[in-house]
Amino acid sequence: MSPPLTSDLGYVPPDGGWGWAVVFGASISVGFSYTFPKAFTIYFKELQSVFSISYSQLAWITSIMCATTYGGGFHLQIRYAHLQNQDPGIFQPRASQGAPGAHLCPVAMAPHIDAGPVASPPDGGWGWVVVFGAFISIGFAYAFPKGIAIFYKEIQDFFDTSYSEIAWVSSIMLATTYGAGPISSILVNRYGSRPVVILGGLLCGIGMVSAAFCTSIVQLYICVGFITGLGLALNLQPSVIIIGRYFLKRRPIANGLAMAGSPVMLCTLAPLNQFLFDNYGWRGSFLILGAILLHCCVAGALFRPISAGKASVKTQSIEEGKEVLKVVIKDAIEMDSSTNIPKEIKTEEEEEKGCCEKVNKYLDFSLFKHRGFLIYLIGNVLMFLGFFAPIVFLAPYAKHIGIDEYSAAFLLSILAIVDMFARPITGIVANSKWVRPRIQYFFSFSIAFNGACHLLCPLASGYTGLVVYSIFFGLAFGMVCAMLFETLMDLVGATRFTSAVGLVTIAECCTILLGPPIGGTLIDTFGDYKYMFIKCGAVMVLAGTFLFIMNYYNYRMVAKEEKKKKAKEEDPKPVRTENEGRNNWNKEHVQDGPELEPLREEKEGLKKEANGTNEV
Repeated sequence: MSPPLTSDLGYVPPDGGWGWAVVFGASISVGFSYTFPKAFTIYFKELQSVFSISYSQLAWITSIMCATTYGGGFHLQIRYAHLQNQDPGIFQPRASQGAPGAHLCPVAMAPHIDAGPVASPPDGGWGWVVVFGAFISIGFAYAFPKGIAIFYKEIQDFFDTSYSEIAWVSSIMLATTYGAGPISSILVNRYGSRPVVILGGLLCGIGMVSAAFCTSIVQLYICVGFITGLGLALNLQPSVIIIGRYFLKRRPIANGLAMAGSPVMLCTLAPLNQFLFDNYGWRGSFLILGAILLHCCVAGALFRPISAGKASVKTQSIEEGKEVLKVVIKDAIEMDSSTNIPKEIKTEEEEEKGCCEKVNKYLDFSLFKHRGFLIYLIGNVLMFLGFFAPIVFLAPYAKHIGIDEYSAAFLLSILAIVDMFARPITGIVANSKWVRPRIQYFFSFSIAFNGACHLLCPLASGYTGLVVYSIFFGLAFGMVCAMLFETLMDLVGATRFTSAVGLVTIAECCTILLGPPIGGTLIDTFGDYKYMFIKCGAVMVLAGTFLFIMNYYNYRMVAKEEKKKKAKEEDPKPVRTENEGRNNWNKEHVQDGPELEPLREEKEGLKKEANGTNEV
């Protein structure tokens, strides 16, 4: 019989689980390391003729590459030994479930769960690198669905589809990005931000590369809409979460810098996509964009877990506390088994309670009883019916009225530049002492202002008019985006904000999905873009008006409730009188107070004396 397998690593390898993901990564790395120097020789003949060199000179390319590849491994081994002698503690693995600590190479560390106990945020240091990674991830998540609209006109002609059919590409992508938010949250809580963002980057790349080989519009729905949209969803939420774990005092600055990635990326993608289309067509452009989106994997690799090492002592204390708590609970259950309540009934109740707690852990459905939350939810669901369609059809509309392709793409760049400056300026204005107490009114005005821009867009007959429209549209768009989540937090508070965001995004994805296709249907029906802009403008003006009126009602109700509460605190006499009356009734009819005990004893004594049974 063979001896049992042992390991000198100091810990028990899991032999599975995340290890298979490591194997997948190793297959890519090892494959490139061994095959690239050999496959590269295909270009040698062409290089030889271009540079007029001999075979021996050209062979040095492969020789130097192979020598560096193998020689560099020895250098890394020396570096590993040097670091281990200097500070062996850096090779200690994190405290994980079922794995005792021992020496471990840092590049092979087990996946870390971000949700574990963490030290205080550093508010700097590596956090700024994390902000840069979030800048890339958030930028692609918000800007890519808008920037890809440049290809829609050509894709429509290629597949001979209608405007409404081509608009479903953006709709599915946006709906998946917003609707998959809860899935992203669960994955982050389970695996941490880094692997989730890397997985999202891989999905984005796979989706766009697959889209380059699509032969029907339905296949584009799946590749670009669903797969790429899911990848963008896995990039967005983990990036926001990891910033909150690296920053506390400087968190507004960090969030502002990271959120600026959206307009910056849109400003870059618009002309880049047009350049790629002119040189490589839409299929070649999708291949290149798939490779560009793989940079999200690099951004995710920068999201180093913050709780490494620093919280190991705290983790150990918590684990010890959990063991003690288990013993106490076990003893309590054994003591409680002697009661008249059957154990089977208690177990079923505990299971039902556990399921409810698991659901409420992610989504707090009691928010649907919150008046302010319902007002916000209804207004935003209505708003998103016309929020994204103007961006999707802006470049095609410019081409439709005879503007050249580069100028049409530049309109999105103008919108993005204005949006980039509008967001921080709006945040400063909203934080002022004049606007902050009534920020809901400012948000309502921003939505109505956005709709007014769309209603006036059909009046722009030339390129100059569209430039003016793009400037005001970018300003209004930035105002809405800057306050979109701040107003929700103002209504429900910070403690319920996470659940509120999840519920809102799930509801919003429905109208996000329907908005652009409805606009495309109007274009197909009337043969003119102006009806699409009028529809979007009317819907957003209606949403802004609804929010303004209902927030006015909500403010009045809150003021009345506060006034009533304050009056009760200042004049509690009616409540006290009622309580006193109830207590007096209880004393007279229900029980004898301590002051009645002497009378009772005296009466009993008199009775005993009368019967001759009084004891001395």
